[in-house]
Amino acid sequence: MIPEEPERMNRWVVEFCRFARAHGLSAGVKETLDSLAAVRLAGMSERNTLPLALRAVVCSSKDEWDRFDDIFRAFWNAADVPAPKAPPTRQERRSRGATGEQRAGGAERPIVTGTGSGRAEEEGGRAITGASALERLRKTDFSLVPQQDAEALERLSLRLFRRMALRLSRRLRIANTGVGPLDLRRTIRRGIPRGGELIELKYRVRKRKPGRLVILLDVSGSMNPYSLFLLRFAYALQKHFQRVRTFLFSTQLVDITPTLKTSSLAEALVALSREDAGWAGGTKIGESLGEFLRLYERKLLSRDTLLMILSDGWDTGEPEVLAAELAAANRRVGKLIWLNPLLGLEGYEPITRGMSAALPFIDVFAPAHNLESLLALERHLAFGGAR
Repeated sequence: MIPEEPERMNRWVVEFCRFARAHGLSAGVKETLDSLAAVRLAGMSERNTLPLALRAVVCSSKDEWDRFDDIFRAFWNAADVPAPKAPPTRQERRSRGATGEQRAGGAERPIVTGTGSGRAEEEGGRAITGASALERLRKTDFSLVPQQDAEALERLSLRLFRRMALRLSRRLRIANTGVGPLDLRRTIRRGIPRGGELIELKYRVRKRKPGRLVILLDVSGSMNPYSLFLLRFAYALQKHFQRVRTFLFSTQLVDITPTLKTSSLAEALVALSREDAGWAGGTKIGESLGEFLRLYERKLLSRDTLLMILSDGWDTGEPEVLAAELAAANRRVGKLIWLNPLLGLEGYEPITRGMSAALPFIDVFAPAHNLESLLALERHLAFGGAR
């Protein structure tokens, strides 16, 4: 039965897009957001409205159009459908990355916020239980996560991201309670009850302003298999730090900081569907970074700022522009981190024009292809450290 409550409907639409993508339809990140917007605009007063709205968004060819009814009925009625296409091997993904092609077919499968239906486990895969299975999930590339494991990885990642963010925030509070000069007046006052003995020394505490984290997340087409997991990472950090600003970019820059302040990532996705965020478009990293510097350099960048760029480095702009903008940003911030999902691929080398131009201005160059690589970033996210 099709749900009528708006929040429940949003969750079901997101899960359907993931299900459709696993069975060969064009339901990536952009289509998921467009589906939420289409359902909201079309309304659910008539039962037939839902399939029409979704079909218009997720079908990009006549073959997909013809197959849509079977996939839709299979999802909503829990019927059988043909097995999903197998995800590409690492070698296939490397060859695609070398030519700059966007991932297609069964490879692009967005990992979205938990739906709680358990439908993934009904598709023939085994449930994720036990320490060894969870450890395997931590090491699995986001673009290769089996459909039956998706929800388990979502729950695990959210829990671990929250723990990491809490640890970082506690370390920040401890670091900000430095000891200053001796406070003689308070020391004498504390010694009066002890007959004037200055046993307990009191110091003036120098309170430091918390560091700022600025996140720039690439949501272009080549980043499609990773964007939503990295967005979850940004969401968890923003929930536990006071001074975090998050931006999306592809060919333009969008500030999503207010959107991520919602109570759940599912609500944030619904809100993002109302914005033109440039999901799955082209990539102009240098121009987007330049726009960020023009609008926010004086307001957000200082020596206590940690600037984090999450991108695979596929830039359709001129590498000289990217190099110049990164050099300007590097001079302003305390640390510049670049996270590249392709760095987790065996044999990957940053030899594209954009990535080669960017490397001299990066303080930390690290992978971001799986849960383990994101959790390893904790040691780099401490504020106030040396370059």
